[in-house]
Amino acid sequence: MKNQTSKNTFDAIVVGSGISGGWAAKELTEGGLKTIVLERGRNVEHIKDYSTALKHPWEFKYMSHLSNKELKERPIQSSHCDATNKQFFVKDSEHPYKQINPFKWIRGYQVGGRSLTWGRQCYRFSDLDFEANKKDEHGVDWPIRYKDLKKWYDYVEDYVGVSGNSESIPHLPDGVFLPPIPMNAIELHLQESLRKSFSDRTVINGRVANLTKPKNGRGPCLYRNLCSRGCPFSGYFSSNSSTLIDADLTGNLTLRANSIVKEVIYDAEQNRAIGVVVIDTITKKEMNYYAKVIFLNASTIATTAILLNSVSPSFPKGLGNSSGQVGHNLMDHVVNEGSYGTFDGLKDKYYEGRSPGTIYIPRFQNINDKTKNTKFLRGYGIQGKGERENWQTKSTEGIGIALKAQLETPGKWKISLGGRGEVLPNYENRISLDTGNRDQWGLPLVKIHFEYGSNDLAMMEHMTKASEEILIKAGFENVGSYRTSPSPGSAVHEMGTARMGNDPKTSVLNKHNQMHDVENIFITDGSCMTSSGCQNPSLTYMAITARACQFALKQFFSDKL
Repeated sequence: MKNQTSKNTFDAIVVGSGISGGWAAKELTEGGLKTIVLERGRNVEHIKDYSTALKHPWEFKYMSHLSNKELKERPIQSSHCDATNKQFFVKDSEHPYKQINPFKWIRGYQVGGRSLTWGRQCYRFSDLDFEANKKDEHGVDWPIRYKDLKKWYDYVEDYVGVSGNSESIPHLPDGVFLPPIPMNAIELHLQESLRKSFSDRTVINGRVANLTKPKNGRGPCLYRNLCSRGCPFSGYFSSNSSTLIDADLTGNLTLRANSIVKEVIYDAEQNRAIGVVVIDTITKKEMNYYAKVIFLNASTIATTAILLNSVSPSFPKGLGNSSGQVGHNLMDHVVNEGSYGTFDGLKDKYYEGRSPGTIYIPRFQNINDKTKNTKFLRGYGIQGKGERENWQTKSTEGIGIALKAQLETPGKWKISLGGRGEVLPNYENRISLDTGNRDQWGLPLVKIHFEYGSNDLAMMEHMTKASEEILIKAGFENVGSYRTSPSPGSAVHEMGTARMGNDPKTSVLNKHNQMHDVENIFITDGSCMTSSGCQNPSLTYMAITARACQFALKQFFSDKL
């Protein structure tokens, strides 16, 4: 361990402070490990640095709209941010990458990462998901099953605070829930309509990481629906409001912001990783940090870039890449953002506040022989939200008193539905490095090669038609859809480039998220996923992280337990 000093040597290194990195920090520090968390972005202190959280619309120069200058700086990120939360998204002009095919890489470089802006949807995977690759022979078999994760799902849900209802749906397992965010009148109408019109479809409360009751000094949610600005009431789960705070309370945490991990240092004699090379984003100076165990949680694409850039005589194609799988099998979810309709009824009903919750229609395709779909493999779920038209969305006429009266009168009920579908693992969908073009810190630019396959496109078409059918049967008018789906990456669920598996020849990680080739490296962000399911994946990342940390503690630090 060359250049080793007590100042830069720790028990564990965690790269990244987002949802999985925050969990790794919490579990390792609570296990007694002196742990450094390296975050490439700026520091964001909980509450103090939520600069727009309490601002009114008229306090922004262009309301919520980005200026032309800001749009030019954020041609990709602007599809997911506006003037109220732009500070939590990168400027594309400062962080370029190469798209061989269109792929949106949505990023938040700050302490907390995208845990500050995530959609908070929390759904468990089931064995329908963990066994899918083996059954239809796309990808490799997961090395774990639901029974391996169940207690860890319980553990993280209890800590995070997930609101929802138990529904007894075998392929969408129930969890540890706080009371659900109530449905409003139009959502209840849709629920009742589906109950009458379909035997295979049901509307349930969205399961979201918003606290409907106070929990451990956090929350509750105040139904402002301004979550992506950062919540000063800790009403939703983020690394900043929860895991990093608890990690810090142990006295074992060192957090270093503005620290890009350039590569992992590998010692061939020990066949172990001994540390990482870090670039200070401000001074651009390099330094080394050392540890016995390293957790890579920089997010799928960034973690993969670190591995591919960690080249040595032992691993000329990237660290831990003897299988040739690092960077391959990139997945996102197919997304249909918009099926919509209006409802001419329930005009005596309204709601309080601005709910951050959703409704959810769980997957209803290819679950068993009865639900088999001949057009595509696997399936999708549908998320939705209902509300009354308001002054921002309904058409108004007149002037003076007449105009004011129209603005104050709620319009029709409307509802929107959006599908989230499973993308099959495909070796050709991949991440690579462009060593001929480098960023401002001298690192190779990331290249993303990704295209939807025929199965993905067929699913996308089906989810659009199914969403329209649901609304029509429920009595909605003006039903339609956006017929062009957003670019891949729009779900912000990229995953799969350092997948888990039983065979070191076809996978990167074992069943404990431990690298086959280098046993003291663990990867528990989206890179580790062997298939994508159709559920939002963050809850699974958290459960997998907690499980892997406990294994690492027992494997390498049994003396501390």
